[in-house]
Amino acid sequence: MALLPILEYPDPRLKKIATPVTAFDSAIKRLVDDMAETMYAAPGIGLAATQVDVHKRVIVIDVSQDKSDLKVIINPEIVAASGQAVGEEGCLSVPEIYDRVPRAERVTLQAQDASGTPYTLEADGLLAVCIQHEMDHLQGKVFVEYLSSLKQMRVKSKLKKRAREHRAD
Repeated sequence: MALLPILEYPDPRLKKIATPVTAFDSAIKRLVDDMAETMYAAPGIGLAATQVDVHKRVIVIDVSQDKSDLKVIINPEIVAASGQAVGEEGCLSVPEIYDRVPRAERVTLQAQDASGTPYTLEADGLLAVCIQHEMDHLQGKVFVEYLSSLKQMRVKSKLKKRAREHRAD
């Protein structure tokens, strides 16, 4: 397994739309393992392949406290959504930036696991929000794009300033 570099907003590669996985082979299993290791090390609760510059419809999520419930979500489609939740979100591609984003409170998801086996997942609360957040990445969308233009400009300024400070170190 290997830690993968995580792209940071506003990297244009985060805008690429992911393509469906058609071959459930050792390369996909390795990608899932590497993504899980990267997510846990970051630390985060979700990671989309787009964030590690692999433009396939692959997501890993673990919202458990003890990091014992890894969910592998390949070729996801939300088939039902209900309710509304507005909670504060963060993102490994937008470090140290948090803001409120409206999401569906409950979702029903159809997806495949790393072997290609189809399954249905009913999710609510944090898991439902995380699924929607990561699926946005597969569509080339980052959570800050839900914010006002002014807030987006502030986020970009903060990230550019932080990048300059890191280069100066």
